[in-house]
Amino acid sequence: MENSGKSLPNLRELQDIEAATILKARESWSMFSIMSEFIETTERLSTLHPAVTIFGSARIHPDHPDYIKCVEVSHRLSNAGFAVISGGGPGIMAAANRGAFEGKSPSVGLNIILPHEQKPNHWQNISIQYRHFFARKVGFVKYADAFVLFPGGFGTLDEMSEVLTLMQTDKSRRIPLILVGSDFWQGLLDWFRQQMVGKGFLSPDDMNLMQVIDDPEQVVQAILDFYQAREIAPSDAERQKMLYL
Repeated sequence: MENSGKSLPNLRELQDIEAATILKARESWSMFSIMSEFIETTERLSTLHPAVTIFGSARIHPDHPDYIKCVEVSHRLSNAGFAVISGGGPGIMAAANRGAFEGKSPSVGLNIILPHEQKPNHWQNISIQYRHFFARKVGFVKYADAFVLFPGGFGTLDEMSEVLTLMQTDKSRRIPLILVGSDFWQGLLDWFRQQMVGKGFLSPDDMNLMQVIDDPEQVVQAILDFYQAREIAPSDAERQKMLYL
């Protein structure tokens, strides 16, 4: 492509070459930090199977109904043989880890370093620390055989959108995505149907990527039922696909 006539900066043409070199070196070395997070995630989670990732608000307290329900869901999943993966912090993340920790299968926390709100909970058999959100998200998705989402804020919606996009675009395998809390989710789902499906931004079939279930026993049963029809482990084709998440 020919130069459009725009002035494009070049390292050798900059006046303060030393400062520019330091900046570029710092950016380059940060790649090793990112690589180390991916390597640790692979080393510690690649043999974790099967597993369910649980998302939800960091701001609820142990006496909140969603917290109590999440502990039950996680405990049932753990006793059914599923490791439980959460963000490792407070709120729903703590409830997910707590239920799994008290069950038969591993409790996993993928902790993010933040200026506030994120403090690792005490119920983690496997704990990994991240500085980069995107490396952490890969861990949530790549090693999950199902997703369970409780009510939450921007972070929960971000994780929900990420998972839905990967499944919709066939960059990840299609596995159960269960929304717990019909009162909370129904308005959003109605908006999806009216605005996004109604205006052609989604196909009607995209709505089938999600299901709403409130009862903890039925949440676990829905995941078990899904895997009655197929192997729970990813196929070779699915494993290859997920190398490019």
